[in-house]
Amino acid sequence: MEEMERKPVAEPAETEPAPEAAAAPETVQEDTERVPERMPGRELYEWISSCVSAVLIIVLIFTFGVRMMGVKGPSMRQTLQEGDRLLVLNSLLVKEYRQGDIVIARKESFSEEPIVKRVIAVAGQTVDIDFDSGIVYVDGTALEEDYVNDLTYTEEGTQFPLTVPEDSVFLMGDNRNMSTDSRDERIGTLDTRYLIGKAVFLLFPGPDYVTEERDFSRIGSLSRG
Repeated sequence: MEEMERKPVAEPAETEPAPEAAAAPETVQEDTERVPERMPGRELYEWISSCVSAVLIIVLIFTFGVRMMGVKGPSMRQTLQEGDRLLVLNSLLVKEYRQGDIVIARKESFSEEPIVKRVIAVAGQTVDIDFDSGIVYVDGTALEEDYVNDLTYTEEGTQFPLTVPEDSVFLMGDNRNMSTDSRDERIGTLDTRYLIGKAVFLLFPGPDYVTEERDFSRIGSLSRG
């Protein structure tokens, strides 16, 4: 048999590799902060809210904490002058009243206006006054009163010696002979519930009753020791 003529088999053409797809360009995210949009009028609202809050805080402080009060009359000269402005610690915050404290009291059966006096004795102490010598005694000991304008010569009806009842104080003004105070039987010893508070600081001086000038060096603490 004749061999059949073999036709050469064509070799498959080499295929070029497909070009790689170009990498997608990386997107760069900018690190930017977004500023929140502010509603119209918001700044005004926040400002008004801050002002209202500040006013409420001030009102609470001056209602339950401290208050400013003025001095009327000559009964506390030379320590205090008429027109002095005092910072007064509310009675709710005063743990106890002590001998020597300057206090503000109101006893409406005597006067609707508050009075400014000094605590001379507290509950349990006995007060006696020698009106001839002008000396005040507490529990038998003569007081060293470097704050008085004059010695105590004026009687006003209260009988001595006198023991101060519980929860009460005995008050007198520093200008002893021009002061209506616990020596007056209309006032007598005063229940501490009638005390508005304790004067702790002289904020602004009133005019001197002689020179009519303000002595700003008097500004300062009213506490004794």
